[in-house]
Amino acid sequence: MGPATPRELRDPNMSAKNAQKSAPKPARAPEARQAITLELVIRLAPSAVQAEKIASAYTFDPVDYDGIREATEEQIGLSAQALQPTVNETAMRIHLQRVVGAFVGSAHGGATFYGSKVTQARDLTAKLANEDRDEDRDGVYGFDTKAARARAFAAQAGLTAYALLAAAEGAVHAYAAITGDEWKPYEGPSVPAGNVSRQAAAAELDALG
Repeated sequence: MGPATPRELRDPNMSAKNAQKSAPKPARAPEARQAITLELVIRLAPSAVQAEKIASAYTFDPVDYDGIREATEEQIGLSAQALQPTVNETAMRIHLQRVVGAFVGSAHGGATFYGSKVTQARDLTAKLANEDRDEDRDGVYGFDTKAARARAFAAQAGLTAYALLAAAEGAVHAYAAITGDEWKPYEGPSVPAGNVSRQAAAAELDALG
């Protein structure tokens, strides 16, 4: 620390304030992410009753949920059988953990996408209803068609999410059948705050080239 400035001599607290400003801020602990489980996907994706209503209302082909689930489970089982002569039990468990995680993660992405499209369709439809009630304003030309397209797109996204859920469930069942254990999402080891700070510094340096 250099010599005190005239201002600091007049204000004894100034040096302490400057020291506080120059002191490095403590590293923030990483925020815990919500684990993506099959149960979470089930809550976000359409139910069987909902999927049936969607297919009926929009004249889409119904989702063969059982067929997708069984086919996925069978495919993963056949793949594991082909790998078993070479891949040991531990490596097989790690491999299947990643495979099933990909299925569940994809289903979660489909379910959250469906939820966002339902919100968008509701907003557009509500806006159209408000326009119709306002007699002093002309309706937006083509807005009804836009809202209808949004509803149809959300319906298609719902059936997609339901189909991906079937595949994820089949993958989870396959994991249990092959390993004898219940599948759980992978959770990496917690990183100490000091390591977080070093990682952040390394990332910043890497960004500089």
